[in-house]
Amino acid sequence: MGVKEMFNLARMPSILMLGLVYVTYVLIGGVIFWKLEGELGRKDLTQLLLSKQRLLTTYSCLNQEGLEEVAQVVQRASKAGLSLKCNQTTDGFWKFTSSAVFAATVVTTIGYGNMSPTSTVGQIFCVFFALFGIPLNVVVLNRVGKYMLAVERNLSEFLEGKSRRKGCTRFCVHMFCYICGALLFFIMPMLVFQQHEGWTYSEAIYYCFITLSTIGFGDFVADNNPNKDYPDWYSVLIASWIFFGMAWLALLINHSIDILERLNGFLKKGCCGGKTQEESSSAEDNNHETQVEDDNDIKKPPITQ
Repeated sequence: MGVKEMFNLARMPSILMLGLVYVTYVLIGGVIFWKLEGELGRKDLTQLLLSKQRLLTTYSCLNQEGLEEVAQVVQRASKAGLSLKCNQTTDGFWKFTSSAVFAATVVTTIGYGNMSPTSTVGQIFCVFFALFGIPLNVVVLNRVGKYMLAVERNLSEFLEGKSRRKGCTRFCVHMFCYICGALLFFIMPMLVFQQHEGWTYSEAIYYCFITLSTIGFGDFVADNNPNKDYPDWYSVLIASWIFFGMAWLALLINHSIDILERLNGFLKKGCCGGKTQEESSSAEDNNHETQVEDDNDIKKPPITQ
């Protein structure tokens, strides 16, 4: 086996091209975010400095050290889920329902950051819980995604047998599944979050995608406002929505990856004039069979006379 075959140098041009597209895409996104949010961030800093100076002027008995202590109290209260608008006591974030949702965000790697274990034992348990829970979550989501894909294919094959129009039927089934998933995991949760959280529709749909894609910025978190009384079923609904929504979104992303791979193969075939996929696979099979035969020849002991 030569150096070219060992390192599979024939695929390097396509890998470099994809890497260039990836880096360009990320840099373009960084420039757009910089232009959209940079100026607004500077305005927010200016407003915060003016608000701080106004607060110190209004409450003359409050100095810089006192302001820092008040800020620490507010920060700890927000971290613990305690409302400062009233003197009544609350259970904080670590109720059973909220703890179950937190466990779901750990194994799904969402990680909002709004709540986290503070005790040493809790932090160590979180490490081992995630160590075994994340692979289990991947396996379960993969199985659920394959089941959803199998149902979609069976429905497509059933309708293809009835209509005898393969391409159009398959496209219609895909679009129907996508629309149903968008309604079930984006539109309906958007309405629920707008009603119970008081968010705008754009904020609610933004939260839905950031959560199901496991980005989890933590700027918007459902069931997290200490000034609101949530129903008991709310946390269960959120946990169920996260699980099945992630499976559906993973299926959608897999379809997108398949489209991009086909597009990459089409461009490589058109630009480079390479072999077709069937010819490449047959060539690889022949090379593999040749290599197996060579290995067998090597392993055969010499015949002694």
